[in-house]
Amino acid sequence: MKTKQTLFYLTLMIGILAINDISAQYGYGSPYGYGGMYGRGRSYVPQAGPVDNQKPETPPTAEEIVDEQMPSITEAIGLDPFEQAVVRTSLVQSVQQRIELQILELEPLKMKEEIEKIKMRQDAELKAGLPEDKFNAFMELQENQFKAKKKKKKKRKNRD
Repeated sequence: MKTKQTLFYLTLMIGILAINDISAQYGYGSPYGYGGMYGRGRSYVPQAGPVDNQKPETPPTAEEIVDEQMPSITEAIGLDPFEQAVVRTSLVQSVQQRIELQILELEPLKMKEEIEKIKMRQDAELKAGLPEDKFNAFMELQENQFKAKKKKKKKRKNRD
């Protein structure tokens, strides 16, 4: 009888010491399955995402924006190097002013007035620096949001 009682107490003590490992393995005895009511592997503390050594994205500068558009503008209008410089300088200045307006976060009506002033200054500079036909072509291109019309290639028929 004494050995049975000793064996019972020994088993009880081992069970009490092992309860921590058992509950950790099976989610604290939750009826919702592994990991308790928050699902498997979820915890109360939010986990941080992977640490990237990348710099946060910076918005493009006025020069970068204009440099992106210049090839299509040059191709659509057929600008020579001097005219390219005139257009680029004017566009960089007006884009920079628009970026500054966005930073200021003015009221919508005031913002619209300022943008109109910038557009008028840009148009005056371009009209002074470009020939009339290229200025009109630029204005038409600007109305189409700088999307140049793609020229259709004529298909040649092979005659043998």
